[in-house]
Amino acid sequence: MKNGRFKRTSEAAISKAILEGFYRDLKEALNADVFVIGAGPSGLVASYELAKSGLKVFVIEQNNYLGGGFWLGGYFMNTVTVRYPANEIFDEIGVSYEEVEDGLYAAYGPLAASKLIAAAAESGVKFLQLTFLDDLIVKDDRVSGVVINWSTVRALPRSITCVDPISLESKFVIDATGHDAVAVKKLADRGLVEVKGLGAMNVNASEDAVVEYTQEIYPGLIVCGMAVAETFGLNRMGPTFGGMLLSGRKAANLVIDKLAVKV
Repeated sequence: MKNGRFKRTSEAAISKAILEGFYRDLKEALNADVFVIGAGPSGLVASYELAKSGLKVFVIEQNNYLGGGFWLGGYFMNTVTVRYPANEIFDEIGVSYEEVEDGLYAAYGPLAASKLIAAAAESGVKFLQLTFLDDLIVKDDRVSGVVINWSTVRALPRSITCVDPISLESKFVIDATGHDAVAVKKLADRGLVEVKGLGAMNVNASEDAVVEYTQEIYPGLIVCGMAVAETFGLNRMGPTFGGMLLSGRKAANLVIDKLAVKV
């Protein structure tokens, strides 16, 4: 740029760059290794770990922003907390924090969320935002991909719109949709799995249990984060995020181990 003037271009060139970049990624998503549903803390950690291992990972997020509740703690206050040993993930991605009591750490939510998003993106994760999970592909008693559509479609009256979804195939799907447990409930509606519903608040019981119960709930579908609590009737943990972070890491490791066995 000379004399403070921007390089000349055209409106069409800008649109072309956006279109080509997006559809290049969407074409790659036709056959992914893993789809992670939900870009909250557990989904971001899972996708980050998977992409680091060299897998082709796409995150499906119904909102236009990433991070879920990780931007805020509780009651619209943007301090987030984790307990040992989840602070090790903060150390890895460069989030500063303070120890407020033995084993309890507090961090600035916007910093923690933005650092985790950046770590996932830099590791190779691709994001499909404003996109919701319409259904799952199930073949030969195994989840084999996702059926997606634009989130805005749901806001339109059914009488004036009929926009069919598209299908994308994968080796695994991870449900990281929090309390909604969207992917798991798609199978529950068909009687393939059971969803017990969220238990009452008990942070000390919940975080350990969420990590422990993170598992493959149905062939090809792994559940992590608060979707685990919703699925198995575990206690809720409230505005602390260590269990979600470590559950995401465990979900990724389960996929990595299973794919390694198949190679």
